[in-house]
Amino acid sequence: MAGRGSTTPWHQLVFLLGILAAFLVPSCAAAALPKTSPTEHALRVLLPPGVTGGESLAFDARGQGPYTGVSDGRVLRWGGSAVGWTTFAHHPNYRKIPLCTAPVAPSADTESICGRPLGLAFHLKSGDLYIADAYKGLMKVGPDGGEAEVLATGAGGVPFNFVNGIDVDQATGDVYFTDSSVNYPRRFNTEIMMNADATGRLLRYDAKTKNVTVLKDNLAYPNGVSISYDRTYVVVAQTVPCQTFRYYLQGPKAGRYELFADLPGYPDNVRRDGKGGYWVALNQEKARPDVTAAAPVKHLVGVRLDGGGVEVEELTAAKVTLQLDADVPRRRMAAPLKILCGRPQAGERNKRGLCRLAAVPT
Repeated sequence: MAGRGSTTPWHQLVFLLGILAAFLVPSCAAAALPKTSPTEHALRVLLPPGVTGGESLAFDARGQGPYTGVSDGRVLRWGGSAVGWTTFAHHPNYRKIPLCTAPVAPSADTESICGRPLGLAFHLKSGDLYIADAYKGLMKVGPDGGEAEVLATGAGGVPFNFVNGIDVDQATGDVYFTDSSVNYPRRFNTEIMMNADATGRLLRYDAKTKNVTVLKDNLAYPNGVSISYDRTYVVVAQTVPCQTFRYYLQGPKAGRYELFADLPGYPDNVRRDGKGGYWVALNQEKARPDVTAAAPVKHLVGVRLDGGGVEVEELTAAKVTLQLDADVPRRRMAAPLKILCGRPQAGERNKRGLCRLAAVPT
């Protein structure tokens, strides 16, 4: 022990300074707040009257588009302001069903008949567009569009019930996609959350054998998917737990499914950002019990994750309040599509790059 009047030993002084630094220096988490990017002034393209739900965006190998699936069962292509939206594709029987071509009922009542195209992804070498239709299954249409070919309607002896997100491996042509629930179709997607349903699946369509393999089952609301840059894993967004996961395709972790990122909202689509990370679209933010109703809350429509799953940027938009008539189904209005593009994946010829979509209202 030091005597009266002696100085404090240097190692004790260093220890005390370390304790003070722990309290006084801001944490790394506080110093690395994600960048906020408002999207109010982003390019907006209105959907045609009478349809809603631009669920996913895709650009072809020539950079034309965007292509998007809408509520009446069609895949539309944007041809610029002079041309506008035109029909590009639909399921094989679409033109034969008067209820689809001349709708007299809300799309929510006819989507199981007319189809509901959700995820879209091009195989750029062939020009084929792969379509994840919630009701019709996995489909494909050639570069000129028209009637899509149904490739698969089930896997492992279990029919698809809610085909949702999709991505294509540009090297092999294999297709990765999700079936969000074995029990509930898209129309009753809220039941998935209310009943904590965990029957969703991650699947792969082999372009050579034409077979579908179940990669992972018993998932809670799997939604968007994106193949990693090095093709060693697939990023899967799970809507209900507000998380993204990685399913490893190759390497020592092959077959493993592990948490990639916790998210501030309910995720939908996932896209590579051209910088080694991923954009994740958000349907809405998580509930914030610590925030009063009168307090201003950012309306998040997307976040960007780096290659390690850390949130580095968030997209915000103005909140929109809908006034619904009794006979008008929810979200039945032409929603603006916000198109924000990044650079393409190595080897991809799409000069317009990889794009993400934020739709208002969400």
